[in-house]
Amino acid sequence: MIRLLAFLIVVFSLGLGFAWLADRPGDMVVTFNGYQYQVSLMVAAVAVVAVVAGVMIVWWLIKSLWNSPYTISRYFRVRRRDRGYQALSTGMIAAGAGDGALARKKTKEAAKLIRSDQEPLIHLLEAQASLLEGDHEGARQKFESMLDDPEMRLLGLRGLYLEAERLGDRNAARHYAGRAAAVAPQLAWAAESTLEELTERGDWDGALKLVDAQKSTRQIERDAANRRRAVLLTAKAQSLADSDPAAARTAAIEANRLQPDFAPAAVAAAAALFKQNDVRKGSKILEAAWKAEPHPEIAELYTHARPGDAVLDRLNRAKKLQEMKKNHAESSMTVARAALDAQDLSTARREAEAAIRMDRREGAYLLLADIEEAETGDQGKVRQLLSKAVRAPRDPAWVADGVISERWAPVSPVTGRLDAFEWRAPMERLGQLIDNRDEEPDAPVVAIEAPGRPEKPVEVIDHAAPGNEAAAKDAESREDHVTPVTAAAFAAVPADAEAVEPAEELARLPDDPGVDPDDEAEKSPRRFRLF
Repeated sequence: MIRLLAFLIVVFSLGLGFAWLADRPGDMVVTFNGYQYQVSLMVAAVAVVAVVAGVMIVWWLIKSLWNSPYTISRYFRVRRRDRGYQALSTGMIAAGAGDGALARKKTKEAAKLIRSDQEPLIHLLEAQASLLEGDHEGARQKFESMLDDPEMRLLGLRGLYLEAERLGDRNAARHYAGRAAAVAPQLAWAAESTLEELTERGDWDGALKLVDAQKSTRQIERDAANRRRAVLLTAKAQSLADSDPAAARTAAIEANRLQPDFAPAAVAAAAALFKQNDVRKGSKILEAAWKAEPHPEIAELYTHARPGDAVLDRLNRAKKLQEMKKNHAESSMTVARAALDAQDLSTARREAEAAIRMDRREGAYLLLADIEEAETGDQGKVRQLLSKAVRAPRDPAWVADGVISERWAPVSPVTGRLDAFEWRAPMERLGQLIDNRDEEPDAPVVAIEAPGRPEKPVEVIDHAAPGNEAAAKDAESREDHVTPVTAAAFAAVPADAEAVEPAEELARLPDDPGVDPDDEAEKSPRRFRLF
């Protein structure tokens, strides 16, 4: 478009020039070799333009003839290159579709038409074809050859990393990932693998530098980067708590500043401050974390902030926490534990029962059993509470990849993933007993297979359905090792839950002579029994 406008401007300028000469008549006289030539000014201008145009045309013809060999060779070279790129494109599509034979054929065709040093994709296609054919050694050699080319180095490291992962060689995989992360920290696969390696060997400073590099390249969002920094700083503070208290305090306080509601960071910061007798600042950190989300570790550290305090002082501190988070099961549990230590059994019982009303879980029943034993010593009631504890949902714990830990850890012991532990209730057991005295009387009963007998089907018995009374009684009388539970409980079991041996998860309760006879009289086909 610009060229067309320039051409039109030139033509228009020439037209204006000739028009201007036509309006101004004149003659041009040229004397040459004794002869005098006289022509009009218009004719002279046309002659000059014609001579210039003729010279330009002759020059173009001579130049075209001179460059014709190169022009012809370039035409065929471009045509050959286009055919090569077409073969390369077809080969990449075949490799993506898993057609190894076609990918190999197109690789050879592209290599003939395009020089491999001019197109790195040929090396990639050749390596992919080798992988599709099962020639992993050839593919590895091809990836290693890519390391010498700066343009293809990251591609070669990626291929070697994947091959090492396939072979299960984690050390080699992390080596290649580390080399890639050093050059390009924005690569997620390299950064994540290197981060796992650094955290596994406890190099928290190196891991923090890598997270900062990820943040600077905007590979991860700011909030995610702050979360990772808080986790790493908390781990660093825990590792330096005994050897370097000052550095541990600095790291823990920064972690708490980044994530004020992160309980491990708050606990680490407060513990470091308590070691330096800064009880006031450490208590404020714990109070802020408690208001965000009550946690038993926060309560334990807060109530024992001053080791020399009397049990009544610890009880008062527990009540102060309860005032900050009212109507919460963890608050009541904290006060109940402190009251039990202070031998204020009436307060302990009241708070433990309140915790059970808010959240029926194993720990609340166990605490109430301790209170019952300390106050009355009634072993029958104690055993009754222990049996309820077995049936109750489990207390929250630190869970990561199926591993349950009493203490928080920065990485998963199974996968090495950073920030894998979550504070939640562990997955419920399949054979767990459920007390359904509060359920509807017509609730169906589902019999789940006992571990070790996978060949037996799940049996559903609806007591309300006509004719099922006999079937229900027969199911209870059979010794086929099935455990009746409610249909709602069976539906709530995760699909990926795995059965465990009863000896590992459930204790067989003996006959309890101390159980209230009224409770025994309430038993019906809808009450649950052990195996």
